[in-house]
Amino acid sequence: MQARDFRRIALAMDGSIESAHMGHPDFRANGRIFATLSADNTQGMVKLSPTQQEQFMRAAPDGFVPASGAWGRQGSTMVQLQSVDEETLGEAMTLAWRETTARRPPRTRTPGARATRKAVRRPRR
Repeated sequence: MQARDFRRIALAMDGSIESAHMGHPDFRANGRIFATLSADNTQGMVKLSPTQQEQFMRAAPDGFVPASGAWGRQGSTMVQLQSVDEETLGEAMTLAWRETTARRPPRTRTPGARATRKAVRRPRR
């Protein structure tokens, strides 16, 4: 697999778009990231559940490893592109995309708008 293959699979997911996050490409659906590519294009990341992550790591230990720290413990899984085949990556990407699209989109604010809290006045007695 190469970065162009990872990108093609990610963008084939319904409603997915490519954006950028911290200097590298990311892929979003429903306003949320489900996959990213590293800046050097040697690995990607898919957001899986911890159980799914474990299954992929067991099936393809050279291809899937947890991301470092808390992200990895929560299911963010690094994909070594040279070590996975298209079918396996497609399965992982589909699971990541499904989880992302199942969640409600994040709330968005109008640019420049400030969050305000209205004071609630109680009627006097």
